[in-house]
Amino acid sequence: MRLIEKVWFKNHPAKYYLVPLLLPLTGLFYLLSSARRLAFRLGLMKSYQIDKTVIVVGNIGIGGNGKTPVVLHLVELAKTLGLKPGVISRGYGGTAEIYPYLLDNNSTTSQAGDEPILIYQRCNVPVVVGADRVANAQMLVELGCDIIISDDGLQHYRLKRDLDIIVIDGKRQFGNGLLLPAGPLREGVWRLQQADMLIYNGSKPNELAITNNNSSLLMKLAASEVIHIKTGKKLPLTTFLKQWQNINAVAGIGDPQRFFDTLQTLGFHLMKQQGFVDHKSFTVDDFNQFNQFNHFKVILPLLMTEKDAVKCRAFAQDNWWYLPVNALFSEQDEHVIRQKIQVIATN
Repeated sequence: MRLIEKVWFKNHPAKYYLVPLLLPLTGLFYLLSSARRLAFRLGLMKSYQIDKTVIVVGNIGIGGNGKTPVVLHLVELAKTLGLKPGVISRGYGGTAEIYPYLLDNNSTTSQAGDEPILIYQRCNVPVVVGADRVANAQMLVELGCDIIISDDGLQHYRLKRDLDIIVIDGKRQFGNGLLLPAGPLREGVWRLQQADMLIYNGSKPNELAITNNNSSLLMKLAASEVIHIKTGKKLPLTTFLKQWQNINAVAGIGDPQRFFDTLQTLGFHLMKQQGFVDHKSFTVDDFNQFNQFNHFKVILPLLMTEKDAVKCRAFAQDNWWYLPVNALFSEQDEHVIRQKIQVIATN
């Protein structure tokens, strides 16, 4: 974890000199972001309404809060309701020649970013990336999609939305509560009051940080299988655990420790673990430390997230696997989500 993240989330002693140093920049960020929101509210900057249902899944801070599993869940739920979903994304780190960029079977993470590739391969629905989310959404409408799900984009006010969903890391929550760069927030906690739905990933706080009239749901991430990166072979998690309890692990996500904790909760013993920055562009050299034999003259399996795996297929080794996770909700919370989608999709 980087030092600044320790200051944001771990109350690191460096906060005593870093936070005061960064507060002037936080003040500037507050003024600029507030002016931008006001400009949209007054009509000085224009928002666009797409002629189809738009759902935005985002957060008020930076880092991985669990948005992608929510997007995957919403896509599959929309399918069961007879809808034709499509997904739009910024495509972090992507360098496609033309935007909006529609993913196909030959798209790479260097073109589209890691999360859009993951969504496209998992859900097999149209996915469009680009900085202009309005143009992205319009392309999906032209392709016949009748519900647009935006992976992130909560602060992209040019695109009007029918449903705002904010995903909150139940463990890290809002860090020190400050705006960037002194804290991890892009908008203040007040923004939660304006969302239609709050989804807590992992756990809810005993007392909500604010009083709100929106739905507050709890999501758990569940895993039932592991998948071999090179071949796509699937193994039930219980079967894999019987053969390999000792493993190595890597994660290039917003909070790598969350992944490592999940593996240990599932029953794995982590012999080596390595966290990388979110959206890390991996090379084969990043994994040299995991190619060594253990004392039984065996190279242990290397387990990673699905998001990391999509960037490693070209050079994956025979002992590399990934752990896909799915969002799980209580029957009551699942009913709330389904009902909200039905209402906005029929209006």
